[in-house]
Amino acid sequence: MAYSHITVFGGSGFLGRQIVKRLAEESTHVRVAVRHPERASFLERSDRAGQITAVYADVWEEASVGAAVDGSEAVINMVGHYVERSKATFEATRGHGAMQVAQAAATAGVQRLIHISGLGTDPKSDSPYARARGIGEQLVTEAFPAATILRPGVIFGPEGGFLNRLAALARVMPVLPLFGAGETKLQPVFVGDVAEAVAKALATPATKGRLYELGGPRVYTYKELVQLVIARIESKRLLMPIPYFAWKVLAALMAPLPSRPISRNQVELMQQDNVVRADALTLADLGIAPTPVEAMWPR
Repeated sequence: MAYSHITVFGGSGFLGRQIVKRLAEESTHVRVAVRHPERASFLERSDRAGQITAVYADVWEEASVGAAVDGSEAVINMVGHYVERSKATFEATRGHGAMQVAQAAATAGVQRLIHISGLGTDPKSDSPYARARGIGEQLVTEAFPAATILRPGVIFGPEGGFLNRLAALARVMPVLPLFGAGETKLQPVFVGDVAEAVAKALATPATKGRLYELGGPRVYTYKELVQLVIARIESKRLLMPIPYFAWKVLAALMAPLPSRPISRNQVELMQQDNVVRADALTLADLGIAPTPVEAMWPR
């Protein structure tokens, strides 16, 4: 990797941490741009060579974004969330916020921009979340045409992610509810493979201006994944199909809560398959063999 300074927006989250650590392996100085730098200080402490620095940046504040990218040769942006709060709407974060980062990168003369989106992104989607991501991708490519876009599926890994959340529920709940009949198709991708995809994209000039969809080697139904988790924790659990209209009612009732376990957006997303398109560029095109879910069970 030829970049000595890289800025990562949203680098303190589950995926962001892995990307930051992977980039630091290349002797790269990584600037972790987040709204709460104190919450990212653990990354600085984990870096013995002093390559990782947490700085303040808010994607809605042009000045802070510009300061965060200043002096960097590459920028990675993964800022986003699944629940809207106050001004932090999907459109504001995934749309306007993504555009701010791309414009700042272009203005600063940054060589590479990696924008991390997600499978199922569509600017015409009925889902506000998927639609905002699609609009964000359009705004990013308009501001920075050479941007590389990565769309990972649901992410799993040893320090968090989709499967760990399922396992946490399975350990305390004797009955596990399913979204509908549990037939929604998912293609889980290992967090380490996504981090490696970022590194490979940065190291490969041919990835400029291209879009990659990142999924694991196998497609599962939601029910199959729940069953895998139950088998892993070696417990018996009853699976209860719950129709989507009931989930929507529950999400509406929980909407006023500041920290709600389910949102209307998440229910909407679970009604759509989340898999790599047949004609998409994938991990294989980046020279990465995707890691199976089963290979990571011991961790």
